[in-house]
Amino acid sequence: MSTFMTTLDRAGGVNLLPLAVAVVAFVLIGAPSSWVTLTVAGLAMGMMLFLMASGLSLVFGLMDVLNFGHSAFVSFGAFVSATVLAGLGGWLAADSWALNAMALATAYLAAIAFGLVAGWFFETVIIKPVYRDHLRQILITIGAMIVAEQTILAFWGGTPFSVARPHFLEGAWIIGDVSIEIYRAFAFVLGAVVFGLLYAVLNRTRIGLLIRAGVENREMVESLGYRVDRLFVGVFMLGSALAALGGAMWAGYETLITPHMGADLMIVVFIVVIIGGLGSIEGTLLGAILVGLMSNYVGFLAPKLALASNMILMVAILLWRPNGLRPAVK
Repeated sequence: MSTFMTTLDRAGGVNLLPLAVAVVAFVLIGAPSSWVTLTVAGLAMGMMLFLMASGLSLVFGLMDVLNFGHSAFVSFGAFVSATVLAGLGGWLAADSWALNAMALATAYLAAIAFGLVAGWFFETVIIKPVYRDHLRQILITIGAMIVAEQTILAFWGGTPFSVARPHFLEGAWIIGDVSIEIYRAFAFVLGAVVFGLLYAVLNRTRIGLLIRAGVENREMVESLGYRVDRLFVGVFMLGSALAALGGAMWAGYETLITPHMGADLMIVVFIVVIIGGLGSIEGTLLGAILVGLMSNYVGFLAPKLALASNMILMVAILLWRPNGLRPAVK
């Protein structure tokens, strides 16, 4: 058994799990065109879940904060982005892809800016008084989530809000019998770019080194004279901005959003964090891709099991690796 595990680790280890899932699904589905469509959809969904979950994973690992109000940033990011897109409807409907791209970039930047400001306020006013008290963290962040939902209801109402897409992201590419939705391909590429930037910051910069060190051993970093608490605000703001960006992308993915969108996604986001392992960006990406692929494959093969597939996957992973696939902390 140890020889097998050593060989598996040399070949790529747990990083091969998405490939293994895709291969099994290919055999079970049988139709290559359907498999390609489902795989692209699963990868796009996984990248959007990664954006929502990566900040939460770092906050868990570095700050030891159980933030059940993380979903508020997802919902606000979606609604802020949708509102900006609605105001730039002329640019979205134009035949110029440059105007389309400017409208989309403006909406995403607005969501990110809101996430940064809201994250600073949330950490300073709500989280800071309850550090190292998990029970109070759970209570106060759930309360904040309820307040955020009611705020969205007050500003945008309770009816579903339609989200406009840029003209150049509408439709699908038809390659033979394969249909690939353009927006899903765009979501995958954008998510991959954000992951690349996060990876570079965390592994190629001094501040990234301090964050990773703080995740693994906060006391040691503080004993060296660094103010880890100053990193807390920055990490929390970054996590909130990523959640808002993920919410903005998910809004375009669904095209119809409600104030409860963030709360509905929060269970899946927590599952991604648990599967990937606390404090690990690579683990979060791996968990998000697994969840995205499983949701689409199981939804196609056995629709009645679609809702339970993520729970079953999490249980199976935790029975094998109790700390997750690639945890930075236990």
